[in-house]
Amino acid sequence: MKNILVTGAAGFIGFHLIKKIFGNSQKIVGIDNLNSYYDPALKKARLKELGVELVESEKYYKTSNFDFFQIDITDSKEVENVFSQYNFDVIIHLAAQVGVRYSLENPEAYIQSNILGFYNIIEKAKQQKCSHFIYASSSSVYGLNEKVPYSTGDSVDHPISLYAASKKSNELIAHTYSHLYNLPTTGLRFFTVYGPWGRPDMATYKFTKAILEEKPIQVFNYGNMKRDFTYVDDIVESISRLIGQPPYRDENRKVSPAVSKAPYRVLNIGNHSPVNLMVFVHHLENIIGKKAQIELLPLQPGDVLTTYADVADLSDLVGFEPHTPIEKGLKNFVDWYKNYHGLA
Repeated sequence: MKNILVTGAAGFIGFHLIKKIFGNSQKIVGIDNLNSYYDPALKKARLKELGVELVESEKYYKTSNFDFFQIDITDSKEVENVFSQYNFDVIIHLAAQVGVRYSLENPEAYIQSNILGFYNIIEKAKQQKCSHFIYASSSSVYGLNEKVPYSTGDSVDHPISLYAASKKSNELIAHTYSHLYNLPTTGLRFFTVYGPWGRPDMATYKFTKAILEEKPIQVFNYGNMKRDFTYVDDIVESISRLIGQPPYRDENRKVSPAVSKAPYRVLNIGNHSPVNLMVFVHHLENIIGKKAQIELLPLQPGDVLTTYADVADLSDLVGFEPHTPIEKGLKNFVDWYKNYHGLA
């Protein structure tokens, strides 16, 4: 590999991925706008771990094998500036406005970042004829699908949040670029990623913080929900193995929701082991050594009852599937949380 671009470089998955692939490429370039959806201090701390010390007036940083640009992917001129300086062999597009519930409050952010921003990056990938365009989709695209485990062969025509709809749009746009321009694209449907350096808006972080501070946690649908919690190390291991395996065009291939004759594919990346939310809370209680104050609430708009990944396609392709037990993953997160917040 030569040059690799990672968008969302200061984000949870982007940060871990860059740490994983350091030294495996000629140059890694990262893009992130460091927005305030959650505390930018955490994003800056991740960048510091990657060797980037931010200076308020600076937007470009260069280290021995990692260059970082603080730009917004919705700004086509700023994106053009980055691409004018590098020819990227692989682009891993993780930047997005995340969160199902926030999409009910600020829908425009999802249109701007997840659709316009996605277009700006994939259009440049097409122009540079990059060998593999990998992008983040989401398990939320399965929407009202009631069959479990979720398979990439299932229909994803009934999203129930704008976030899910924007990710479904990414998959449609990617297929069009693969078909028209022979751009190899791989969409990754992530399932509830957690682990050290995780996002403060996610249940793992929120519940840990509340239990340690002896404050109530909100558990929706009265706890009758299951999530396929997937440890971040398993996510980045999967991505790193996929980098050198772009899909290819095959006019004889049978078309399905997951593949087509074009160099296009989508894959689930999940732990294929759903955990009930109340069981999840009890694991945290045992690890932290404190009981949670639980506030049981109705199901929220946009939420699904169960997520459960069928990862057979991923396993067949790269010889790996996520497998970290929830107890181990949560222990690692709690240890990191206490250390990061000076509670160890």
